[in-house]
Amino acid sequence: MSNVLIIAEAFKGQVRRASLHALGAGQQLAKRTGGALHVVLLGKGIGEAGKSLSTFGATVHVADAEALAAPLAEAHAPVVVELARAIGATWLGAAATAYGKDLTPRAAALLDAAMATEVIAFTGEGAAVLFRRPMWAGNVLADVELTTAVKAFTIRPTEFAAAAAGAAGEVKAAAVNVPTLKSRYVSFTEVKSERPELTEARVVVAGGRGTKGDFKPLEALADALSGAMGASRAAVDAGWAPNDWQVGQTGKVVAPDLYVAAGISGAIQHVAGMKGSKVIVAINKDPEAPIFQIADYGLVGDLFKILPELVAKVKANH
Repeated sequence: MSNVLIIAEAFKGQVRRASLHALGAGQQLAKRTGGALHVVLLGKGIGEAGKSLSTFGATVHVADAEALAAPLAEAHAPVVVELARAIGATWLGAAATAYGKDLTPRAAALLDAAMATEVIAFTGEGAAVLFRRPMWAGNVLADVELTTAVKAFTIRPTEFAAAAAGAAGEVKAAAVNVPTLKSRYVSFTEVKSERPELTEARVVVAGGRGTKGDFKPLEALADALSGAMGASRAAVDAGWAPNDWQVGQTGKVVAPDLYVAAGISGAIQHVAGMKGSKVIVAINKDPEAPIFQIADYGLVGDLFKILPELVAKVKANH
């Protein structure tokens, strides 16, 4: 039986939204392969979070131990590998978050598994399932075949629907055997903001070179819409915006209900990170800017004049 094992992720006792999309991908894959769906959650004090995952028709394995409190791939990977072997999992997946991209390759190596990253869809049935993933900043979509006995992958959360509720699944305690570690967890400094997290926000307002370093009009719009802030790599490299705002091929991939791109030309590297947005509004002085090719609505003009007017309109309608 080609069982599927999805690695979930919890933060502050809550399952991350990206993990629900990974679990949705797992549901699709299990249906294609005919295997059973399993999910593993690792950490400390995650019992309630584990129970919340049982509503999606999967068998939930909770690895709750002090040794797993820190998100160290070196500690988590052996537990995942032992579980994968115990349940006969031939498919191992996770969301392409910082945690998933750190842990999954290490577990794959221990399982002698080939791996596909940033998967956006599955094709085929049974053992012949292929992994569709973007290449060359999304210009090419490749259907990748993995020929190892165990196959590992990470998925782009923006490309899969969140898991659908199903029959209640069983919750089990996973065996925790952590070897002596060579690495040590030092600390985690959280970037705190009153705005929603960029990858989970319903609205994102992003700026690029056209802002000339002044993001205040963009922040005013983001706050009026209860949205998150984003930026192009050019703006981040110039020091105008923090790294955690970066959207694009080398930043975060987002798919909000509304994406406002102000002063962003639309370089393919940036588009790769936001083209899945449901509605895209572009504001740029250059009518030939590439961003207008993918925008649902385009405003040609000075963002410093347009954005204050938009903010006033939003506030007037609230």
